[in-house]
Amino acid sequence: MLLKSINYWSYPGGLEATLALPQFFEWAKSHGFEAVEVCISDDGVLGLDTTEAECKQVLAMAEKAGVQVASVASGVYWGYSLASESADDRARARKALDKMVRMTSWLGCKTLLTIPGAVDVFFLPDRRVQNYADVMAMTREGLAAVAPAALDAGVRMGIENVWNKFLLSPLEMAQLIDDIGDKAVGAYVDVANILPYGHPEQWLRILGHRVAGVHFKDFRRAVGTVEGFVDLLEGDVNWPEVITAINGIGYSGPVVAELIPLYKHYPLVRAMNTSNAMDAILGRA
Repeated sequence: MLLKSINYWSYPGGLEATLALPQFFEWAKSHGFEAVEVCISDDGVLGLDTTEAECKQVLAMAEKAGVQVASVASGVYWGYSLASESADDRARARKALDKMVRMTSWLGCKTLLTIPGAVDVFFLPDRRVQNYADVMAMTREGLAAVAPAALDAGVRMGIENVWNKFLLSPLEMAQLIDDIGDKAVGAYVDVANILPYGHPEQWLRILGHRVAGVHFKDFRRAVGTVEGFVDLLEGDVNWPEVITAINGIGYSGPVVAELIPLYKHYPLVRAMNTSNAMDAILGRA
């Protein structure tokens, strides 16, 4: 059965990496989530300096709260990535990814959400646009370099489709994964991020066994900008088709709500609403 999960960034203090993990776990449990996706930052409550012993403490906190730590994400890739134009940044990204792969294993998880690089970043307008082919070449090189560590840890680096003007086709995503070796690399499919240029149910079916993670969000195509992200069931995601596709490919991992941005007032209500919507989507209402 699919695990109903929620991402750390979905609660106040999550994006700032200041939300205490016991509070996150408590909120997630109280709002009806079975599992959680924790997030690694450069520093903060779960940083790149976190040790194996500290990861075991995190698992104990989650168990006490009654939720499962089921997947791991990180936003460090936006500051420096495997496909950065700077060789120093690429080396830094490989070192960080290697550590995060090990942390993912220490946390008992099989999937680490990974953003390998970007042609451009919509929320960083001053960042220089990179050449698509260069980003692809450096992405392949960087992921291949970390793949042995991922295989050793039993972790898949799940490449997420984000608004980075890169990997815009499921066929292209599948080819990259196959080129590196799909035991080390998979696809982390965000069903709403796809909507401006595709259909998530098609991506899921084409990527098939390569799917290592799924994010639940919703989006209105008519808006077309970041303002188009809305609550589950308020947008244009064809949820019955998405669930049919997920079941059809045999995916059995967590489906993770990622709620960004938060409500301006009473932000915890968004998690409650999302939980109810996911129950309906998953046929549990």
